[in-house]
Amino acid sequence: MALRVLSAVLFSPRGGSAHVARALARGLRAQGCAVTLVAGSRGGSDAHGDAEAFYGDVHAVDFGPALATEAPLRFEGRPGTAPMHPSFEERPGAPDRVFAMLDDLDYERQVRTWSRELESAGAREADVLHLHHLTPLNEAAARIAPGVPVVGQLHGTELLMLEQIEAGAPASWEYAERWAERLRLWAQRCACLLAAPAGTERAATLLGVSPERVMPLPNGADLESFRTQALDRGAFWQAVLVEEPQGWLPGKGPGSVRYAADDVAGLAERVVLIYVGRFTKVKRLDRLIGAFARAQQRVNTPAGLVLVGGHPGEWEGEHPAELATSAGAPAVFLAGWHSHEELPRFFSASDAVVLTSEREQFGQVLVEGMACEVPAIATRSLGPDSIIEDGKTGWLVDHDEQALADALVEAIDDQDERKRRGRIAAETVRERFSWRAISERLASVLEEVAGKPRKAPVRGSAHET
Repeated sequence: MALRVLSAVLFSPRGGSAHVARALARGLRAQGCAVTLVAGSRGGSDAHGDAEAFYGDVHAVDFGPALATEAPLRFEGRPGTAPMHPSFEERPGAPDRVFAMLDDLDYERQVRTWSRELESAGAREADVLHLHHLTPLNEAAARIAPGVPVVGQLHGTELLMLEQIEAGAPASWEYAERWAERLRLWAQRCACLLAAPAGTERAATLLGVSPERVMPLPNGADLESFRTQALDRGAFWQAVLVEEPQGWLPGKGPGSVRYAADDVAGLAERVVLIYVGRFTKVKRLDRLIGAFARAQQRVNTPAGLVLVGGHPGEWEGEHPAELATSAGAPAVFLAGWHSHEELPRFFSASDAVVLTSEREQFGQVLVEGMACEVPAIATRSLGPDSIIEDGKTGWLVDHDEQALADALVEAIDDQDERKRRGRIAAETVRERFSWRAISERLASVLEEVAGKPRKAPVRGSAHET
């Protein structure tokens, strides 16, 4: 019998962990595992957060009815629905308030709902549970399937919240210590934890678990999809920035950032730097835009910076449009949120991928951009340090705006060096970051934890990459 795996993620699809959850569910199925995926969903008008559209084969739990109420975190409804999920980040005015602000009643609502959904999805009958992040899913699993072992996969955001609590939580985080205790308890209950290779020691220290219980597992790239594509760069940028714009301004919807055809006409001839991700503080878009403004004053080659992402209506600190204005940075374009399937075309129309996070557990977009022969430029952090070889596959710099500007100038002005590093980057990704190999490693871990051999892998699967 195939190894029965129930994989679950509390959040609706909007960040890197959703892409990992989808890729690993597909990869485990290709390895012969019987996988049930449970995930939160924001369907209806929010197509970007629709779990069924994103994952395909999924037990989706809808936040839509909760969001239609005045108190979405206190919603209790029919099976298949849930109160709005909390967040590891605090964003004033957002419906997903930070976990550390939720009291015991809010917590119990989450646990009761997710206990029902896990039971409905067959958690009791699973051989092993594969839970993404540390969330009320862990408590729900302990209550309704205490005999089923749990493998927890960390994605970094839970650790960022713990670090902020340790450093001194804001006064509004009234229940911070209680949530820190819960995260550590859930981690200790797991048979093992999975983390990005560069983050295992950090995870063990923050969560208070033995280092040998935190196993390294990198993220990967779909190597069939993420490869260089031949396209008309001018037509592509006109399409996504002028004809069908998705960029947005604070308080306004997708398409509220619009560019004239003349503004975008020269982008195809420029060196295009691309950022892909959310607009959260840890991503340090202020540093990226500030460094780009400095570089613009020194380069000999025209360049543009395209920001892809920012879940509609979600940002922390100054919005990137405001940052570009205050920094006096020309040629900064907001492309808005696009599906994962569209990203290979964005990378193929670009010349370097940039990521300037303060702390980055991994850096999925770096791997995916590099797979498309796009070299990476990043500030030193756990993930980028393990992905980029400075001087060979990209540029790694210290957390300093001037150092970043220097790297941008070199990358922009030296076409031959960009192309050389891009070629090596693609070779490196194919050797180290194949989802097929990573899924096989995960399947072995789950098999060992469950104490049950799995069915032989299915060769030639459409999802095997």
